[in-house]
Amino acid sequence: MDKKVIFFEVEGGTDKGPDGYRPDTMPMVDALKQRGQDAEVIFFDVTKKQQIFDYVKEHGAAYVSRINPGNLQHEEEYFTMLRELCHVGVIGMPHPDAMISYGSKDVLSKLTTTNLVPDDTFAYYTIEAFKSQFPTSLALTERVLKQNRGSTGEGIWRVKLVEPLAEGLAEVPLEAQIKCTEAKDNHVEYWSLGDFMTFCEQYITGTNGMLIDMRFLPRITEGEIRLLMLRNHPVHVVHKKPADTEDAFSATLFSGAQYRYDQPEDWQELVENFLSQLPQVTNLLGGYDLPLIWTADFMLDTNEIGEDCYILGEMNCSCVGFTSELTLAHQVAEEIIACIQEQAIVTP
Repeated sequence: MDKKVIFFEVEGGTDKGPDGYRPDTMPMVDALKQRGQDAEVIFFDVTKKQQIFDYVKEHGAAYVSRINPGNLQHEEEYFTMLRELCHVGVIGMPHPDAMISYGSKDVLSKLTTTNLVPDDTFAYYTIEAFKSQFPTSLALTERVLKQNRGSTGEGIWRVKLVEPLAEGLAEVPLEAQIKCTEAKDNHVEYWSLGDFMTFCEQYITGTNGMLIDMRFLPRITEGEIRLLMLRNHPVHVVHKKPADTEDAFSATLFSGAQYRYDQPEDWQELVENFLSQLPQVTNLLGGYDLPLIWTADFMLDTNEIGEDCYILGEMNCSCVGFTSELTLAHQVAEEIIACIQEQAIVTP
């Protein structure tokens, strides 16, 4: 009996078309069927978790997760089921722990040994660590703080001293005035450092609470470069240029950024360096297979000898959409089939 590729969706959410599916799901199902690989969509329902598990264990060669975590009320139960499916031999695209590892903002602090992330990038999991380190890192240079939760730039703050630090100080005093710009809409607020850090405690407390602290890269105004990856193949590049205003540093459409679509060949240096780092990235993030569909966002910087270099800003693989480029469904189908065939060779 030929086994199927199972696409997991969940009912509801703003990412659905009129037919109730994500607009990029059925094109992938159809592209697989055109190639002789059976596929179907199952909507995850926590009350039917055991039935779904039993069905996919028996009939599934692989699953493809197409659920945006923001639309999922029972994320832990869903991830537990995916882990169990991987354990019984269903190919995970991606494995749930890869989804967490690649998608979390603290991926940056885990990759400081690569040339993709500056080594003065910190993750704060406790308020104590934040209070201890942040005044010191702000003394070195302008910073960006990123919360782990949220999207569209919410809780991402560019933090700058209003007045230069007095000579010889290695730590910013808590009463120092700071200028804070939020990426969501590039609005500016002025705080004392101490009060702002107290405000930021909300990002560290609670489930998956955490803050990333990285240096601000002034060349973000030249744009953010997003690589759309199918496993280890770059297939698309989106160049996102922030709005042309003084404080703008956000590359979201909502904040007025301009998007341009390029080919990977147009960014050869970036692509070649990133691909050369992928084995190390995979190793540092738990050794899981690369996600099926994922993105990596980069910003331009200048290295010590004045050359352009690219700094990783974040990665995403939980449910990357390609609704504006539905023809990619055929390339995705080819990758899924290749992955199944590779696994068949590894485990005859």
